[in-house]
Amino acid sequence: MRVEIKDVATGLRFPEGPVALPDGSVLVVQIAAGTLDRVHPDGSIETVARLGGGPNGAAIGPDGHCYVCNNGGFRWTPEGDETGLRPIGQAQDYSGGRIERVDLATGEVACLYRETEKGPLKGPNDIVFDGQGGFYFTDLGKTRDREHDRGAVYYARADGSHIHELAFPLFTPNGIGLSPDGTVLYVAETETARLWAFDLDGPGIIRRAPWPSPHGGRLVIGLGGYQRFDSLAVEANGNICVATLVTGAISVISPEGQLVRSVPFPERWVTNICFGGADLHTAYVTLSSTGRLVSLPWPEPGLPLAHLNV
Repeated sequence: MRVEIKDVATGLRFPEGPVALPDGSVLVVQIAAGTLDRVHPDGSIETVARLGGGPNGAAIGPDGHCYVCNNGGFRWTPEGDETGLRPIGQAQDYSGGRIERVDLATGEVACLYRETEKGPLKGPNDIVFDGQGGFYFTDLGKTRDREHDRGAVYYARADGSHIHELAFPLFTPNGIGLSPDGTVLYVAETETARLWAFDLDGPGIIRRAPWPSPHGGRLVIGLGGYQRFDSLAVEANGNICVATLVTGAISVISPEGQLVRSVPFPERWVTNICFGGADLHTAYVTLSSTGRLVSLPWPEPGLPLAHLNV
């Protein structure tokens, strides 16, 4: 069943990484424009910072600043392409993957991480804080004409003091989120349309599932047909809401691996979802190819996020 959606902002250059703030505004990145922006309740758009590269996922940290996964930049479909604006590979002026911190009051940008003990970051994509001074993030890697980087999941401290690889290899890891009790980390793979669960024994410590798991995660679900997963958010009841490309929907998946429902949208590039409003019953969704941030009532409240809603 289709739901009635409301345009919050239009004319954006591939919006992603929505963060609904308590004052009613919504932060979004514009990947193709290289900016972090604030969408006010009246629909006006204020540029907070010009980051360059490819700002992607975003989250509020313990200091109230916005932490951004920057993928270093994409190559895009040409203007006027009938399929819309879409990323189609690594940018010619690729500036390297990194994690950046943005002071929302001043727009000052600091680069926290460009590499790990395993080498340079390639294409950081999405991020979630654990409320214990750290955050998890995915590195999807970059695509070139004849090759693709293998992806990974990392854990890092918000003060810039520590980063380490948590899980490798994954094929295009994208959305990431925590269960309501903080003991399970969920990761969505784009090209496989698979959702993985990693059991946690503490901050940045996973209890690895045995072989044949390729990286220590448990498979929650893999959707059939040609669908692709993007970013995700978690409901307060524990269900995982995964933005689903090509299908153009939000797939709501139970922790047990059941597809609870699929919420369709009027475009194929449904890339991210977050929850806001006083009761977290409002979903904000990025329809990236057509440059829209939309909102709609959501039947279940979203999970409160560390440093933002609690």
